Amino acid sequence: MSPNDSLRNGPERDPALLYEGGDIDRLHDVVTERLAPHRLTVLNGRRPNGRFRCLHEGEVMLYELGYGTDVTVCPGELGDFYNVQLPMSGAGVVTVDGVVLPSTRSIVGPGSRVSMTWNGEARNRILIIPGQAVAQALEVRRADSSTAAVRFDPVLDEQDPLIRSWIELVRGFHEFVASPLSHRSPLGVRHFEQLLIDGLLDAQRHCQSDALTDSGSAALLPAVRRAKAFCEEHVHEPVSVADIALAARTSLRSLREGFRVHLNTTPLAYLRQLRLDHAHRDLLAIADGRADGTVTDVACRWGFTHLGRFSAVYRQTFGQTPSETLRRSC
Repeated sequence: MSPNDSLRNGPERDPALLYEGGDIDRLHDVVTERLAPHRLTVLNGRRPNGRFRCLHEGEVMLYELGYGTDVTVCPGELGDFYNVQLPMSGAGVVTVDGVVLPSTRSIVGPGSRVSMTWNGEARNRILIIPGQAVAQALEVRRADSSTAAVRFDPVLDEQDPLIRSWIELVRGFHEFVASPLSHRSPLGVRHFEQLLIDGLLDAQRHCQSDALTDSGSAALLPAVRRAKAFCEEHVHEPVSVADIALAARTSLRSLREGFRVHLNTTPLAYLRQLRLDHAHRDLLAIADGRADGTVTDVACRWGFTHLGRFSAVYRQTFGQTPSETLRRSC
């Protein structure tokens, strides 16, 4: 390794840096280890100046890669994962199953054969999604399982507003995982990863798109179940409707539609009812001598900071005020 080459080792290094330098064999080895075996050919005599960074390791993987010289990359037939190429600079050509794509902004999945040519200025953001993760997301939506891999249309058309939004989501994911919050919120990272997978299934045409569309309101039911479970688990926390949608792995619009169709309520109304039920239980425990506290204590514990509103909605639900529950005879 030459003095100008860098590997990720030492506190002074970029923590995301896996390799930087001109040793093309070493760069090939590091990329192979992280992504997939492939044949790498340098197309000109210029010494490479490659740079390979890992931006995120998790359910999905996010990388940035540039070779710093003109190259051809031939992974051949892909294994059980999806490779999403999102160019940031430079130019190239991507060929999938013998067909040259009109754009290098692409997604290639299990069983497809791919080759890529990149010029020296090319730098790509690469998202790697395990095939099993996509299969599981699809299984939840269809309430059944399938052994066949999902085949996406390979070109990500940024003229499509759905694809544009999804690509922005990837950029947002990069910013999030680079922030201190991601280290404090592993659950948030997992939710974001799942949002990327579900968003891709919604935005990009694939071999089962029609089946998902035809399923109608039934497709919303798994998301409603996930939302209910999240509300029950986090009933004591300050949860927003956006938090519920993220946990349910669906859009806000679909979440609201699912609650309307299947529960005849809204997500926040459902969460409020859960909290009222807990408050009612606690007041009964105090009335029976099994616990101590006041109406104010109970209301604040379950997120009701306006006592007047709490009393009104409690009476509407249970037919008596919180104070009346508290004074009931044992």
